Amino acid sequence: MRPVILSPLFADITALAGIGPKLAALVGRVAGSRIVDILLTPPINLIDRSARPKINEAPFGALATFLVTVDKHDPPPKGRRLPYKVICSDDTGFMTLVFFHARPDYLQKTLPEGEMRLISGKIEEFKGGRQMTHPDYMVDPDKPDEMPLYEPIYPLTAGLTASVMRKAAANTMKRVPDLPEWQEASWLASNKWPDWKTALTALHNPQHETDLALGTPARQRLAYDELLANQLALLMIRKARVKSRGRTIKGDGQLLAKAKAALPFALTGAQKETLREVFEDMRSPDRMVRLVQGDVGSGKTIVAFFAMVAAIETGAQAALMAPTEILARQHMESLADLAAAAGVTMEILTGRDKGRAREEKLARLRDGEIDILIGTHAIFQETIAFKDLALAVIDEQHRFGVHQRVMLTEKGPKPDLLVMTATPIPRTLALTAYGDMEVSQITEKPPGRKPIDTRTIPLNRLEEVIAGVERAVAKGEQVYWVCPLVEVSDVLDLTAAEERFEALKEVFGDKVGLVHGRMSGPEKDAIMDRFYEGALSVLIATTVIEVGVNAPNATIMIIEHAERFGLAQLHQLRGRVGRSDKPSSCLLLYKHPLGETATARLNILRQSEDGFLIAEEDLRLRGAGDLLGAAQSGFPQFRLADIAAHSDLLAAARDDAKMIIEKDPKLTTDRGEALRTLLYLFSRDDAVKLLSAG
Repeated sequence: MRPVILSPLFADITALAGIGPKLAALVGRVAGSRIVDILLTPPINLIDRSARPKINEAPFGALATFLVTVDKHDPPPKGRRLPYKVICSDDTGFMTLVFFHARPDYLQKTLPEGEMRLISGKIEEFKGGRQMTHPDYMVDPDKPDEMPLYEPIYPLTAGLTASVMRKAAANTMKRVPDLPEWQEASWLASNKWPDWKTALTALHNPQHETDLALGTPARQRLAYDELLANQLALLMIRKARVKSRGRTIKGDGQLLAKAKAALPFALTGAQKETLREVFEDMRSPDRMVRLVQGDVGSGKTIVAFFAMVAAIETGAQAALMAPTEILARQHMESLADLAAAAGVTMEILTGRDKGRAREEKLARLRDGEIDILIGTHAIFQETIAFKDLALAVIDEQHRFGVHQRVMLTEKGPKPDLLVMTATPIPRTLALTAYGDMEVSQITEKPPGRKPIDTRTIPLNRLEEVIAGVERAVAKGEQVYWVCPLVEVSDVLDLTAAEERFEALKEVFGDKVGLVHGRMSGPEKDAIMDRFYEGALSVLIATTVIEVGVNAPNATIMIIEHAERFGLAQLHQLRGRVGRSDKPSSCLLLYKHPLGETATARLNILRQSEDGFLIAEEDLRLRGAGDLLGAAQSGFPQFRLADIAAHSDLLAAARDDAKMIIEKDPKLTTDRGEALRTLLYLFSRDDAVKLLSAG
């Protein structure tokens, strides 16, 4: 049960004065639907009205506040659609206030002639004079509180004004209760951090631009609260998983020996070490939940295959889930020879399987005749039953939500879970998303892989690039050509995939194909298959080819407007080539002039092929939000913490959470009870429910 003390914060935002259903929908877009969501949404900017220059000394276009005398009202002649003007002055000169569609009675009451007023807004030059159109504030100098000197600006959307968000935040602050302190007093004192309520008050009442910085004591305090809630919840989930007993998976090694003997290359040291960790987990009676991170082409699939064979040796089954049909089929093809050598029965199940053929596969799966089932998310539908699923492998973890992971692991009696990702994740980010898992990293590439020659080329040398592609195609090589858009945009001056396809078709004829995200799955797969089989020499694409496509004959990757892509994404795209022993190259085409950050990104890519180093640099240059994109499932979206700026706080929160779980696993001490409130405050309810579930 959520603590009663938090109830005022978890009410719907329509409980706030002035927020009806229409405004609630707009506020919901930028913050959320509950009052606590506004509370945890920090201002992103500040309006400062503290500057008080004289009229003739004020710079044009700058926001300022003036103490003036109202000299004269100058209404337009009747029937003329002209602005209403009010002449004001101080001891340095005159200023005209200009109002369109004015209400004269309101202006005469607000700005009585002969009286002094505080006027705030931007002063402009007009026909040699000074004027201000529609001042932001016009107040009596005896009532200065009617005009705030500092106004926080919150995220906005079309139809939502800054004043609505400001009032909503101010009304939210009135509801904030005094909560028990969940941080150690000594930790707060050593960091010179305020208590929670004081920190929130400072967050929503900035007095200077520096108060918006991520390093202020108030912001650091609140960021630490959010990170501690995250780390505590993850450790509690991990603890509950470990407590849920799995099964001991240990075979006699005969099938594994056959599979290893059929392997045409030696495993790298990193693959061997990861396999050791995986087998150790599988032999343990506790459930395995392990993430295997490995750069593009590092050999994660072989590790997963050997783990599945180990499960099959015990008479059980395994499943491998991929994010797309084409990737599922590529896994099937790449593992077919090894499976045959080991005497393992492997099948694929995708959305294409229909009717009798599908039913036959499902019957064989239920009877245990299929050892390994490979497929897309179709394999965790309710109608699909295994005889005895002991190991579930998920490829490209970030493409699947947590619920899909859970559904797959419900297909057997607490099966072990092995999760793979080719997207190198910075260590700090992995802590926030995968803190509930053990993590292995495969940092070496298989022997024989040549480095990819990466070059940056300005777009005005496009003709040379096309000539180079012609030479490569004449030698039988294949080329990826990636564009940032599907179709031409009036807003963005970028090359679209459809436009580039039409242009290159004139050069390469029917040897060029086009694939993008707006195509249906079967359409995309058909084009990709033609490229994979060598019927197409050039594949024009958007970033749909980023994950998993494996065409060993592709030796050139061209990325247009590379400055528009993130570092990690460029690295993923580059990883589509260099998958054989042939020399490969990646051409990053950019448009002049390049900004400082874009230049730094492209230089890092030219200098390194280490995906983990690149991911860390990407985080440093872009921050966590941009790096992941809001849509990436599996990654927490922090409101107050910034992973790049607060990485040291994350490490401290991790240590603190470990100590809490060791000393007070049920959160029953005074601090433990306060920490329960913290978990609810940041909507980590699931972790608290685990406590009550024992």
